[in-house]
Amino acid sequence: MDEELRIIISGGGTGGHIFPAVSIANAIRCKRPDAKILFVGAEGRMEMQKVPAAGYEIKGLPICGFDRKNMLRNIKVLYKIWKSQRMAKQIIMQFKPMAAVGVGGYASGPTLNKCASMGIPCLIQEQNSYAGVTNKLLAKKAEKICVAYEGMERFFPAEKIMMTGNPVRQQLLDCDLSKEEARIKMGLDPKRPVVLITGGSLGARTINESVLDNLGMIAENEIQFVWQTGGFYHDAIKRTLAEKGCPDNLKPTDFISNMDEAYRAADMVISRAGASSISELCLLGKPAILVPSPNVAEDHQTHNAMALVNKQAALMVKDGEARQKLITLAIETLTEKEHKYMKLGENAGKMALPHSADIIADEVIKLASRK
Repeated sequence: MDEELRIIISGGGTGGHIFPAVSIANAIRCKRPDAKILFVGAEGRMEMQKVPAAGYEIKGLPICGFDRKNMLRNIKVLYKIWKSQRMAKQIIMQFKPMAAVGVGGYASGPTLNKCASMGIPCLIQEQNSYAGVTNKLLAKKAEKICVAYEGMERFFPAEKIMMTGNPVRQQLLDCDLSKEEARIKMGLDPKRPVVLITGGSLGARTINESVLDNLGMIAENEIQFVWQTGGFYHDAIKRTLAEKGCPDNLKPTDFISNMDEAYRAADMVISRAGASSISELCLLGKPAILVPSPNVAEDHQTHNAMALVNKQAALMVKDGEARQKLITLAIETLTEKEHKYMKLGENAGKMALPHSADIIADEVIKLASRK
């Protein structure tokens, strides 16, 4: 293909959509350094900062979701959808993409709808085991649908589906430290076991409360806990720990910038069950206890978690039970003599689908060559 390659990638809203999108863009650019890649996101959402930080241009649409509690506000939402469709058409006409990629999220709806209506081939990437509303609506117009879980035929036409897995941040796979070296670098005892607790960059209230409610139990054992509280909760947690006392084996931090080292140091991970997190855990073969968020569409994190639990590749604690059970389960699992937790990591590793970004990038380039 001699013509300059031009690709639109649209979607976002959460890291679970943005990280795969950027990984796909990076893979396309590795294969075709001449490629022009334009992102289209939703104004005021996370992608408007994360995508430029990754080195890509992004255009914002005023799109937002429907308000199910106050129906009168949806008059304004309908206007924003109409305006976003007009803006998407203008962006497409100016950029002249040869293929479009949708990763889920508000912006991918109007962008891929317009691309499809203008004869531009579309690919959608569904990260979760329960398909999102936007991707389900776009499925009829897409030519390829890349998924990470089995059984997605219940949402999408079977002939369009490709099992590719979810692209993850490449840096996580490139860590060359040993477990002991990673622990030393993080200021931990290299000989004592480590549990990594994370609720994502913003944090997870239930997971944080589970730690705060069990400080005494944490202090009584030899396990080291590295705790990413999330920026939103960190100041309040610092005040609580100042009052109650922070155990020496508990290392709280608002954000872990070197997640590759944190994963390498950990024997077990406590995490929400977002698609990106699960893909990372599988690729790294990490034993995990998953606490699905109840505050997501269609309860998709529980579906994600159960896909691993059913294959003995992770443990799960319901959000409503976490404060009573989570820390106890982590300690008991990690200290049992049979080391059954290691089997969880082995089984998770068997579910990994490596090279996802490369596979998806190849499909995007094929679609573009047809255009």
